[in-house]
Formats: sequence, structure tokens, C-alpha cells
Amino acid sequence: QVQLVESGGGLVQPGGSLRLSCAASVSIFSIDTMTWYRQAPGKERELVASITRGGSTNYADSVKGRFTISRDNAKNTAYLQMNSLKAEDTAVYYCNAVVSGWSVYWGQGTQVIVSS
Repeated sequence: QVQLVESGGGLVQPGGSLRLSCAASVSIFSIDTMTWYRQAPGKERELVASITRGGSTNYADSVKGRFTISRDNAKNTAYLQMNSLKAEDTAVYYCNAVVSGWSVYWGQGTQVIVSS
């Protein structure tokens, strides 16, 4: 069983920055891929960014150049650095981990509100 705890959400003005954290209860080396998803009110959950054990990253087109996903192996934590935030980035952000190729775990989510 893997527990994921997200933190770092909050209210920020357009153009501002936030860094989300996802702390895993197991060694991050046991996790194949860590992914950030988000879900805005009335919309489907969508992939934002992912990072593999080997460090390969993938981003949604809507966040390329503004968001950066990374992982700190020593802290068993993945991060999502979000810059140049827009109102349309407002959503609940969820951390996801895939272990052993098929076990999927989710965090509880953290709210991000981009508003002036």
C-alpha cells in the first residue's frame, strides 16, 4: 500500500507561482511513474505532468514551458513547480503513483485557485 500526501496548494494571483509537493510513504525508487492530474469544476480529470523512475518527463500542452515536474529521491517526494499561473489552471490537483506496472494510488488532492 502506498500513501500519497499532497501539499502546497492555495490562492495565487494570475502570473504567480506555486510549488506542489507529493510525499510518498514508500521509497520513490519503487514507484514506476508519478503523475500530477487536475480536475476543474465540471470538467474531466486531466493529466498535467508525469515523471518516470528514470527521470523522463511528459507535460500537457497547456502547461508546457510553465510547469516543471521533478522528484527528490532522498525525500520520496515529487514536486510540481507552477509558474505564470492562469485562471484556467484553477483546479484540484492530484498526485498519482504507479507501482509494479499496475498498482495505482492516488492522493487526496490539493486545491489551487488562481484569481485576482
